Amino acid sequence: MATTVETNALNTIDESERHGRPRDLFWPWFAANVSVLGLGYGSYLLAFDVSFAQAVVVGLVGIVVSFLFCGFISLAGRRGSAPTMVLSRAAFGVRGNALPSLLSWILTVGWETVLVSLATLATATVLGTLGWGGGTVTQAVTLGVVALVVVAAGVFGFHLVMRLQQVITVLTAVLTAVYVVLVAGHVDWAAVAAIPPGTAPQVVGGLVFMMTGFGLGWVNMAADYSRYLPRSASGRGVVGWTTFGASLPPVLLLVAGLLLAGSDPALADAIGADPIGALATLLPTWFLVPFMLVALAGLVGGAALDIYSSGLALLSLGLPAPRWVAAALDGVLMVLGAVYVVFVADDFFGPFQGFLITLGVPIAAWCGVLLADIALRRRDYAEADLYDAAGRYGRVRWPAVTLVVVGTAIGWGLVTNTYAGWLSWQGYLLGPLGLGGRDGTWAGANLGVLVALVLGFVGTLAASSRAVRRQEGR
Repeated sequence: MATTVETNALNTIDESERHGRPRDLFWPWFAANVSVLGLGYGSYLLAFDVSFAQAVVVGLVGIVVSFLFCGFISLAGRRGSAPTMVLSRAAFGVRGNALPSLLSWILTVGWETVLVSLATLATATVLGTLGWGGGTVTQAVTLGVVALVVVAAGVFGFHLVMRLQQVITVLTAVLTAVYVVLVAGHVDWAAVAAIPPGTAPQVVGGLVFMMTGFGLGWVNMAADYSRYLPRSASGRGVVGWTTFGASLPPVLLLVAGLLLAGSDPALADAIGADPIGALATLLPTWFLVPFMLVALAGLVGGAALDIYSSGLALLSLGLPAPRWVAAALDGVLMVLGAVYVVFVADDFFGPFQGFLITLGVPIAAWCGVLLADIALRRRDYAEADLYDAAGRYGRVRWPAVTLVVVGTAIGWGLVTNTYAGWLSWQGYLLGPLGLGGRDGTWAGANLGVLVALVLGFVGTLAASSRAVRRQEGR
């Protein structure tokens, strides 16, 4: 039941508890990605100095391909009926998987912090516009209320999260459609068409940003929501419904956001500081409260998935506590991070891009390894061995660990974060490799994410094929 605290944690889901159909995956993935933040990505993508047409293509490819990765990792959840960071042990070893678990935990806590921060900023802006507050007190109260809802979802667990996502899907889909209709008059087609095209490095940079902002931000938790499905569920259905549910809202929202940001440079600049608050300024007063509700619902939906999975990742690191305790601890960290973003940081986009690209590199390397490992396997996972370092998956599988470490080292050398001064050390390979250095034309392309992904995938296919055959032959 949704109001009962979930007792399952890292364990394999018992056969008697497996239920549902692949199309049930549509609800959590749609709800988590229908956030009005998707409109803000239009401004972020145009900041790479690409044209509207280029941005549409880059956005479509980046969103769908990156969420297709989530679909394939969801397939592992159906095969193994365990959380993502448990299934990842087959590729990295039972103890070696501590590295991906740490990365996953940091990424999910970071994302839930981002979403709760946005919810706080948006609500304060809307209430301020209505003359109902909007200052520090309003932000503090809003942060407390939003955090309470998110932490409650994480504590109660899977069934409450899934029920919440169904409600959020319907509410946000309807109200977001109304928003798009109301702001359609602000689109300046001539201004949008006049945006000049970008160069190849700018297009690649936009593609990488979209991949890290969407699918690569979810890959580390994709199996957490498919693990309750019966083993007999259609594999194509699992991949298809995950990809479709996750991709549909951000693709539509991105196009709308591109039209709005491309029509008004001042709006595009304002989105960098408070994306949802800036978008609210286009609305008639009577729709501000419904807009605030849709913004809150979409952001809470995403944060609920994140805090649930961050708790599982923390447990996989060895925290000796029940799942709900891990979720509550992550909630405390989420609040502290949100306090920094809301009350200390100068703007939102700088810390956001630095966070996405920096963590996007090692997560891309891990994703490449796991995707290749899933592709190599022909049988379901040996459940008991996922929890036994002496079992077939071993203690540490050094090829996989090495690929993530090396992929991260190379990847960080090929990315830059001009918006975050404390990350200025990145990009150290751009000069030696003849790519123009940190100030060259390829500096903003953030090739390191793609390099890490390909290195992890190809390296695993080459290094682990025989090992997987031996595992499955036992």
